[in-house]
Amino acid sequence: MSAKITPSRQPSLSGERFAVTYRIAGDESLARARAQEITLEQTVEFPGELVPEGAIRDGIVGRIESLDASGEGHFEARISYAVESAGGELPQLLNTVFGNTSIKPGIRVERLELPPSILNNYPGPRFGIPGIRKLLGMEGRPVLCTALKPQGLPPEDLAELAYRFALGGIDIIKDDHGIANQGFSAFRARAGAIARAVTRANYRTGSRAVYAPNVTAACGEVRDRAIFARECGAGALLVSPGLTGFDAMRALAADDAVALPVIAHPALLGSFTAHPDSGISHYALYGQLMRLAGADASIFPNFGGRFSFSREECRGIADGCAAPMGALEKIFPAPGGGMGLDKVAVMREFYGPDVMFLIGGGLFQAGDDLVENCRRFRELVDVA
Repeated sequence: MSAKITPSRQPSLSGERFAVTYRIAGDESLARARAQEITLEQTVEFPGELVPEGAIRDGIVGRIESLDASGEGHFEARISYAVESAGGELPQLLNTVFGNTSIKPGIRVERLELPPSILNNYPGPRFGIPGIRKLLGMEGRPVLCTALKPQGLPPEDLAELAYRFALGGIDIIKDDHGIANQGFSAFRARAGAIARAVTRANYRTGSRAVYAPNVTAACGEVRDRAIFARECGAGALLVSPGLTGFDAMRALAADDAVALPVIAHPALLGSFTAHPDSGISHYALYGQLMRLAGADASIFPNFGGRFSFSREECRGIADGCAAPMGALEKIFPAPGGGMGLDKVAVMREFYGPDVMFLIGGGLFQAGDDLVENCRRFRELVDVA
């Protein structure tokens, strides 16, 4: 005999559902069995035969909407869930999407289909592509971005680099993601010095370059650093949601006291996309989820650099940054990772104008004069 549960009352459900498409490795029989496991694991996490009758069994438990072949040895299962399972909160939405199933091999999230009742809970990017272009006072060309590095330089040296980047025409000058609040470059001293340096360069050039300090920090510090960054003149923020949490980034993007563009960095997220049969697709992770959590630009390794992303995967990211998601703005894909000036023409052709090019160390390798290297970067983009 098995103990049965009889609810004292049935949950109230609207009947509206959202869907997740999972790519499952295996033959059809195995894929169907795994899909059925997902329907339980991602909702009730309870033996199927003991799930209470009524709304829990018929509505709460995930539902296999389709199962179709997707290349040799793979199937795509489209599974729907009651919108109420997500609870109106981003952490629980992510938990419902992948939660325990993320621990199982051979299953990957491919894409999300979210109805207005869920999307309306998340304003998403505050600026998006149109807002960032307005902030920078530019239209029709890619945004130029670089990173302050290497780690270990004192604030005054980083500020001098930022000044030269801004003089050379770089639009967004961000902290490298490894520069946080170390003793050799404390956050407040660094953010103030660099913001002043970029303002000084803008006064000389008449441009609108912005500085994006890295506010990735312990949970109690993230918002305080973002507020300080705004007060000292920063024009954007760098956040690594894999380190702080996606909801921390969402909260920053929605905070009217902060009100700065958010540039998302992929630190610690690589394992989600490292294996083609596990984790989360490039499209969903670096595109859809970044937008849902409020990023205005999503940094990722470009094909042909020092990382292993392919052209197809990078195309997926760019598509995820622009795919229809209710009223959520499109965001800039920001390819980087070992890119040099010699790659600009190829990148420009591949991504089109709505892209943020991130070249860091490559600007130093291009020649002795950093300001002229930045100007050459701009010229190459304009010509391409």
